[in-house]
Amino acid sequence: SFFIPETDLGKRISIEFEGVFRNSIVWVNGFYLGTEISGYSGFSYDITDYLNYGGENVVAVRVDATMEEGWYYEGAGIYRHVWLNKTNPLHVARYGTFVTTDVLEKEALIKTRTTITNESPEQTLFDIRETILDAKGKAIISGTIQQLLLFPGEQQEFFNQHRLADPELWSIESPGLYQLITEIMQDDKPIDCYETTFGIRTVRFDPDKGFFLNGKPLKIVGVNNHQDHAGVGTAVPYALHEFRIRKLKEMGANGIRTAHDPPSPDFLDACDRLGMLVMDENRLMGSNKVHLYNLEQLMKRDRNHPSIVIWSLGNEEWAIEGNSKGTRIAASMQTYAQKLDSSRAFTAACSGGWDGGIGTVMEVMGYNYMVQGNIDEHHAKFPWQAGIGTEESNTIGTRGIYETNSSVGHLAPTNRMPENIGTESGWHFYNERPFLAGLFYWTGFDYRGEPTPFGWPAVASQFGIVDLCGFPKDIYYYLQSWWRDEAVLHIATHWNWQGNEGEEIKLTAYSNCEEVELILNNKSLGKQSVPSNGHLEWMVQYEPGLLSAKAYKDKQVVLTKNIETTGSPAAIYLKADRDTIKANERDVSVITIQIQDENKRLMPTANNEVFFTLEGPGKIIGVGNGNPSSHEPDRFFETIETMKIEGLKELPVENLADRPEVAPGFDYSEWKPAFLNQSEDWRVYTDSLIVVRGTFILPEITDETIVNLFTKSIVEHQTIYVNGHLIASDIIRDDPDQSFQLDHSLLKDGKNEYAVIGQRFRKAHQWDDPNTDPGLVQVIYPSEQWKRKTFNGLAQVIIQSKKNAGEIKLIATSPGLKPADLLIRTENLDK
Repeated sequence: SFFIPETDLGKRISIEFEGVFRNSIVWVNGFYLGTEISGYSGFSYDITDYLNYGGENVVAVRVDATMEEGWYYEGAGIYRHVWLNKTNPLHVARYGTFVTTDVLEKEALIKTRTTITNESPEQTLFDIRETILDAKGKAIISGTIQQLLLFPGEQQEFFNQHRLADPELWSIESPGLYQLITEIMQDDKPIDCYETTFGIRTVRFDPDKGFFLNGKPLKIVGVNNHQDHAGVGTAVPYALHEFRIRKLKEMGANGIRTAHDPPSPDFLDACDRLGMLVMDENRLMGSNKVHLYNLEQLMKRDRNHPSIVIWSLGNEEWAIEGNSKGTRIAASMQTYAQKLDSSRAFTAACSGGWDGGIGTVMEVMGYNYMVQGNIDEHHAKFPWQAGIGTEESNTIGTRGIYETNSSVGHLAPTNRMPENIGTESGWHFYNERPFLAGLFYWTGFDYRGEPTPFGWPAVASQFGIVDLCGFPKDIYYYLQSWWRDEAVLHIATHWNWQGNEGEEIKLTAYSNCEEVELILNNKSLGKQSVPSNGHLEWMVQYEPGLLSAKAYKDKQVVLTKNIETTGSPAAIYLKADRDTIKANERDVSVITIQIQDENKRLMPTANNEVFFTLEGPGKIIGVGNGNPSSHEPDRFFETIETMKIEGLKELPVENLADRPEVAPGFDYSEWKPAFLNQSEDWRVYTDSLIVVRGTFILPEITDETIVNLFTKSIVEHQTIYVNGHLIASDIIRDDPDQSFQLDHSLLKDGKNEYAVIGQRFRKAHQWDDPNTDPGLVQVIYPSEQWKRKTFNGLAQVIIQSKKNAGEIKLIATSPGLKPADLLIRTENLDK
């Protein structure tokens, strides 16, 4: 519900949903607004005419998620922001601005397109004033388009351009942003204002030399990502998008493909600000009106984001990939899309049939897995076509697991595919071919669904380079070695192999240094030269102790990494990704939980259950541990059951005073079923005073359980009893406030007796159908304490702020372990 002041009368007011999964139907104040089938497309409804000005308004949304749009976990319900937008009748249209830039030698040409709508009943004169702000919010350019005219109901696009000397170019290293302020002016006063964030940069895909950003060649090294995260599902807060993007940038990734649907606007905002390239993907291919409309909404919504460097029209449409239907559909979509944005290239991800169908017409060929065909031959046949690896195989496995256990769905690092397919072979292939713009691995993060190669009890994929929480798997450090310039050294195992003494263990090391030496308990196991874009392996006989790796450059040790045989779990350690967040009910801090031994070393095999308590102006919104077979709750909330009041019978009485029939245990077995005694003549008013009895069944309740009674009027001037105790008397018919919290002393486990007395409803019209539903009983069970088992020593808690500033204290406990606490500060927005 929301309040609309009387002063808003005369404005145009709309409600905007960024994403509702799925097949949503929306009403406001009982008026039907529309249906949106897609769970990913944003949609908006004008509700101006339906509102109660100066009063409360109610929006209702019905969602049906029983049919999927994808084949992976997609969530359900309202999982993105909902906005109430208020404008003047003359205003910038929804998604009504489009900014493109041309970078010249020492300046940038900024071109603007603005769509204005006149929803007033009169023709209107106006000006458009445009102001451009730099990253610090300073106005650097201003200009006005004057003496414009729109007729009633007319919509028109207006063009303008500005020159900016010495622009700050948007790049992955320095993602500078500008803001366009578009104002509609009448009588030198702004009547509408629209803000557009944009970046100045150039992008180009070359069929021979790959991708260029700002005129410089750049290999796109990226990942595919679904949108869910541990603890929160698909309802991902902005700061958690940032957390996920930063984790991938730390690895060296510079690109994300939004597999396989329109992303959250928050995600794109974070990519703009952090410098992450995006392949923005449409959900379904098709040239019909619905599919083209969904594509148009996606592109108009997203086309001002500088992070987006290429559009993807679809993914693995197997029925049309390699045939003439695919050719026609892809060509029609691409032609349509180019009218919406000619500043970027288009692709579609194809898993086969590259030399026919979709692959013959796309500006940029999207290759899903190099084993699906011969990329070199396709490039030779279509030399005009640029190419990119839209999906490539990753080395899959469970974080921290080095021995496969199918019974619990845990997988040691393996490709589960032919030996030439995996992270390393994919990087070699794409890195060695300049004509390929780059590649996106499948996937960056693990995600719910597709638990390949397992079924139950596994419930999540293991394709990720990091797990569901963002904890890196070993392969993360292989890519970090070759995608970043800083020195990297990582040993891909733990050293807790008790019971395997004397057995040989295959040990892998990832580094981008020149040489790596392995040392076990002060004994050198040899030094190896690191192959370019490769890794190192040793076979080592296990003995407990200290395993050390030293990385060399120019014969000097530049990095040392140690792994040790640890003791028993002794303590909990907490670490926050951010120890200060905004007090706005949206910001979050992501907390890592470690189990450590007595020497503060991570216990890599610990699976202790940890309990969480929170104090201060915040709340826990999710927990996780990255275990792809975990069935623990990600969230802990109160649970609610409802019980019907059933078996209604009635007895006509002469008066309503001191009725013995409401007493507990009264035998009413011979009474007639309630509300069946109706005269054939609806005007006749018979048996006017009645007692109605029924029962409801309560489960076992505790002192913390809340029991509510929500009643409806089934007689005039209704008086209510539960187990003979008076609950309310003389209730006015259809009083909307008929909710009562029942004292536990009135109740009993099992059958409870419900009785009302009053006057039978009289029909006002023949078509009346008086209510005969007495209501229901609601039982609320308090939530359990937040908790989560660690998985291989790690777990995660996501904390969200409330409105008031202060300190949030997280306390973590586990039986037999030293507890830990952590403080998170929340600050007001104006600070």
